[in-house]
Amino acid sequence: MAVLNLVDTRLRYERIAGDEVRPTLVFLHEGLGCIDMWRGFPARLCAALGCPGLLYDRVGYGGSSPLVRPRTIGYLHEAALQELPAVLEQLLPGADYVLIGHSDGGSIALLHAAARPARLRAIVTEAAHVFVEPVTLDGIRAAVEAYAAGKLRGLAKYHGDKTDTIFSAWADTWLGDGFRAWNIERGLESIVCPALVMQGVDDQYGTAAQVESIVSRVPNARAELVPECGHSPHQEQADVVLELMRAFLAPLLEPAP
Repeated sequence: MAVLNLVDTRLRYERIAGDEVRPTLVFLHEGLGCIDMWRGFPARLCAALGCPGLLYDRVGYGGSSPLVRPRTIGYLHEAALQELPAVLEQLLPGADYVLIGHSDGGSIALLHAAARPARLRAIVTEAAHVFVEPVTLDGIRAAVEAYAAGKLRGLAKYHGDKTDTIFSAWADTWLGDGFRAWNIERGLESIVCPALVMQGVDDQYGTAAQVESIVSRVPNARAELVPECGHSPHQEQADVVLELMRAFLAPLLEPAP
């Protein structure tokens, strides 16, 4: 593990070794996630593709600096258009990269791709949201009840004394009245890189309407609904998801003739 110092914060990051000539796979964690919660999946995917990898904890998560101001409804835009570019500028200057984003990380990948960064080769999203659904809010309410009952104590293993703050920031933002109209569908037409859009058939936080919306708007997008799978495809169906991602990315990452 290492620490990246930005202007007013510190971000913990981790690199995965690979062929430096190939694009780097950049992994963007979920709304309550961090580097460690990816477990061994990033290393497996990087090995399968021969690519280096980069993971980091966003502000407020894991080993990075805590949140110091209230979260706004634009927090995913801030992560996609401010924090992520700052990380790439310092850690991958001039390098091509691919984004692999889970849940919030998937939405961040879409927002970042919509800005058409020159070095972005492709994106893969798992359980990304582009609008707010009733099932999403029901799932978050259930998580709030579970947290209050002490059933999510395991999060403290990853976020330490930041756990209460980051959980509240996630839940309160999504359940707030001002967030009901949150929607990023309009900008998806701007995405020009290839996209693999994945979601578990049994995702408790979203329906297939999320996937349908993305692939209907992103010009070069492919949908994959993973059977017998909930909100975390790379954990619940790791082998299946690994092969889907590998097969999608491998032809895109070959050197130009």
